[in-house]
Amino acid sequence: MKLGKQAMLSSALVAGLLGQASAADKIKIGYMTTLSGGAALFGTQMRNGFMLGLEHLGGKLGGLPTEVIVEDDQFKPDVGRQIADKFMESDKVDIIAGVPASNTMMALYAPVIKSGTILISSNSGPSPIAGEQCSNHFFSTSWQGDNFAEAMGANLQKLGLQNVYLIAPNYQAGKDVLAGFKRYFKGSIANEVYTSLSQVDYAAELAQLRAAKPSAVFAFFPGALGVQFVQQYSQASLKASVPLYASYTVDNTTLPGMGESALDIVTTTFWNASIDNPVNKKFVADYRAKYNSEPAEYAVQAYDTAMLIDSGVRGVNGKIEDRDAFAAALAKADFKSPRGKFRYNTNHFPIQDFYSAKVVRGASGKPEIQLGDVVLRDHGDAYAEKCPMK
Repeated sequence: MKLGKQAMLSSALVAGLLGQASAADKIKIGYMTTLSGGAALFGTQMRNGFMLGLEHLGGKLGGLPTEVIVEDDQFKPDVGRQIADKFMESDKVDIIAGVPASNTMMALYAPVIKSGTILISSNSGPSPIAGEQCSNHFFSTSWQGDNFAEAMGANLQKLGLQNVYLIAPNYQAGKDVLAGFKRYFKGSIANEVYTSLSQVDYAAELAQLRAAKPSAVFAFFPGALGVQFVQQYSQASLKASVPLYASYTVDNTTLPGMGESALDIVTTTFWNASIDNPVNKKFVADYRAKYNSEPAEYAVQAYDTAMLIDSGVRGVNGKIEDRDAFAAALAKADFKSPRGKFRYNTNHFPIQDFYSAKVVRGASGKPEIQLGDVVLRDHGDAYAEKCPMK
């Protein structure tokens, strides 16, 4: 197997670290993301966000000199599984983090957890892991896969819409997203359609959608898939008659490619650059300066992965070899997030606020995402009650 391009970040060892003879002398992170293909739109943000967090911490996590090995999973579960094996067997990492796609997470989850390695998701949040398959050694710094869609379902329920058309790719995340929407939206459903994960032409689906005459559409298409779907939806002149609502589709990674096609789309999120707190202001300003682009939620999630690890290492005074104690320290989530409030549910998925947001024409004349009201406050997920951890 040819692995993706590897990036290494090392800092010098410090003698007498923390004055603890039994503490680790360094920490090694295997960071898996997607750096090729359409999913690189958000995979690159994940890498950038994590590295910015590490930079803000002076290149050390919890005071430990840190080595980060970054690998490209190519958005393929089999490649991701092989990279995870490499991280554990050859690289001997202390933590595996990142993992953009839910199907990749499901492919590597069992062997990683069985090995005792700490696993931290900076993006994917498949429902089985939130429920009966939860683990003391797994943590998410993003969301459970249903959450954004639950917020949208609650939003459209509040608006009193009926006959809503649902469409998403046919994989774990697509199914979780539509399940989440239906959990909070109790109105009528015009149709529920699943497309191929590799599909980029939606002409047939849009013709079928038009014929169904729904009052609105709820869509989930991540990365480049979202750019294609939104552009084609606009080109089909559907937006004027059938409003488009979306989750995990329109963000600062995809908005530049969508352009004016995205205007008036309503989405959901846990974060926006306009959130007014000191951590977010610094994060946004430094991300823009370092990467010459706008951060998106993916960068925030990965930034928080670095901050979470830092908090856990500090919590055990560098004694990361005691995996259970390390996991207990991570579960306290003793760090400040750009999103504001962040704490863990019993299944190690975040409890956080979710907002509505809308794509509007900004002061510059370009489309931008404007944050709206909180739709779900201090919101956890529906699967925590099935998790045996209490």
